[in-house]
Order: sequence, then C-alpha cells, then structure tokens
Amino acid sequence: MAYEDKTPDLIHGSMLENVDPAIDMREGSVVHDLTKPAAIEIANAYIELDAVLALGFAETSEGEYLDMRASEHGVTRKAAVKAQGSVTLTGPDGEVVPSGTRLQTESEVFFVTLADVTLTGGTATVNAEAEEAGLAGNVAAGTITALAPGDLYGIVSVTNALVFDGGADAEDDEALLARLLDRVRKPATSGNAAHYKQWALEVAGVGDAKVYPVWNGGGTVKVVLLDTEKTAPAPSVVTAATDYIESQRPIGVTLTVVGATELAINVAATMTLASGADIADVQAQFTESLADYLKSVAFTGEQIRYTRIANLLIDVPGVIDYASLTVNGGTANILPTDEQVGVVGSVTLT
Repeated sequence: MAYEDKTPDLIHGSMLENVDPAIDMREGSVVHDLTKPAAIEIANAYIELDAVLALGFAETSEGEYLDMRASEHGVTRKAAVKAQGSVTLTGPDGEVVPSGTRLQTESEVFFVTLADVTLTGGTATVNAEAEEAGLAGNVAAGTITALAPGDLYGIVSVTNALVFDGGADAEDDEALLARLLDRVRKPATSGNAAHYKQWALEVAGVGDAKVYPVWNGGGTVKVVLLDTEKTAPAPSVVTAATDYIESQRPIGVTLTVVGATELAINVAATMTLASGADIADVQAQFTESLADYLKSVAFTGEQIRYTRIANLLIDVPGVIDYASLTVNGGTANILPTDEQVGVVGSVTLT
C-alpha cells in the first residue's frame, strides 16, 4: 500500500528527530511519552488515507464511491425490480377484492394485487407484483397460497398457476464496475453495436446482451437478452428493454429484442459415495455448482464441457467416484447456439 511504511514507531522516530537533542527523549521521558500517542493517531490517519486512495479508483472503489466514479461517465447503478405475475382468487360470488390486497407465500414473501376485481362465479384472475423489489419475489407456481391477515383473510383463497418472475436485486458493485469499464473501454457512438449493448445493460433486470447488426438485412438490429441470473429474462424485462432502446436508437432502424432461449442441461450418473455421505446432499451441492458453471459460460461462446461437468461432480464432498455419466444423454461437449443459454435441467444421481 502507499503508506505501509507509516507505522507508529517510524513516525514517532521522525518526531523525536525534530526535538532539540539536549532534551531527554529516552523511553519514559516527558517528550517521549507525549509524542507517542500523537504518532499512533497519525499512523491511523495514514491507514485511512490508504482506504481513501483505493476509493478514488474505479477498480478498487465500492458502494456510494463507486456510484460517484460511475456517474462521471454517465453510468448509474440499476435499481431493484419487483417480480410480477398473476394470481387466481376464489371466494363468494360477487366479492370485491380491492387493488393492493396483500398475498403471501408460506415463507412470508408478500405480494399485492394491482387492480380491483370482482369474483364472478366465485373466481377471478388478477395481476400482482411483489411488495418488495428483488430476486426473492421470483417464486414458483403454486407457492402464493394465502391472503395476508385483513378483511378478506379466510374468506378468499389464492394461488398462482404460473411462476412470478422479472424480479431483480439492485445492481451490485461487480456488475456496476463491469458496465463502467465496458463504457470506458468500448466507446459507443452513433448507434454502433456497442451502443445497443450499452442501452440494453442500462435496463434493470438485464444481466447481459448480444447485439446482431444487419441480422435481417440493412437497417435491422437484433438484441438478445439474459437476466441478472444469466437465464432467459421475463417478458416484462424484454418489454422494458425494447421500449428503452427504441427511445435511444437512431432513426430508421428496425429493432428486434428477444430473450435468450434456455437450453436445459440434463445430467445423470451412478455414484460411489463415501460412508455416511447422503445422495440428496451430493445432488444438491452438484446442482448448485453446475448452475454456477453454466452462468460463467453464458453468452461467452464457450462450449459446455463434459469434462468440466465431470470435475464438478467428483469435487463434491463425499463423492469417491462415478460411472455412466451422461450430459443430455451423451458424453460430448455441448455448444449452445448464439441465442441459447445453458440452464440446469434434470439432475439424476443414483
């Protein structure tokens, strides 16, 4: 670090060098003991200066200080996004369920309805969104099972036939830094490919994008999106990206924005486990490692490697060996198309 030599002892020594030699400076003397605390505090100040120096550079900055560095280049941290979907309400015929009615999952993730609705024939479907923005609102089908305590609690029941998606956490420092460096190192001008990617990445919920100029003839541009989890984005994210890019693009361009197509990566193997190892735990840990690996190669153009998946499997604690490992039914590498992203499919370990 820049100030690593500014230790209390060295600073104290420098202070004593500036004292009249005729004055007693031995340990325990008045001069020695009065200057020692000051040397310690000055050394602490140098430690803080090291931290301040790091915050002044984008690659070593963080939090609000990274926000300030990014804003100098017109890059703003993306806010969290609320998950959206629809729910089916069931109850007495003619019952009015007002907008803003709170719903919840068993794990107490809360949602609110977005419109007044009247139960016709004892049922109605209405759009809803997560009460708080973030990934937690992306819940599976059938998990919104109750109304929060209130006037309709116990009178009206609820379920969601489809998943709620589109929720995203606020952009973290790593993603913000990546966008800032991309802005600085790949200048976007006059609607070039870098410009379209920049516009796409400015949309909350978008984690990555590919741009194909002249994909369907002159004057056409296609943008393919991933969400922040490196999977296919929700329709609401694609719509938001389309609207934003349309508002920024040059006149005369025909724009197409689509979400990536998910390619399920199905893994099966016969396992030899150490004594006491549990196959369910092994499968859960491997599934998590596989998901992380697939995220790391999403939109990179790399193959999904059979040998890498085999290494992930053998690295799981409790695994001694495996046999008959297949990935999508075979033993070859898999190369997603330009518009595909690999995601965890079925994992069958026996």
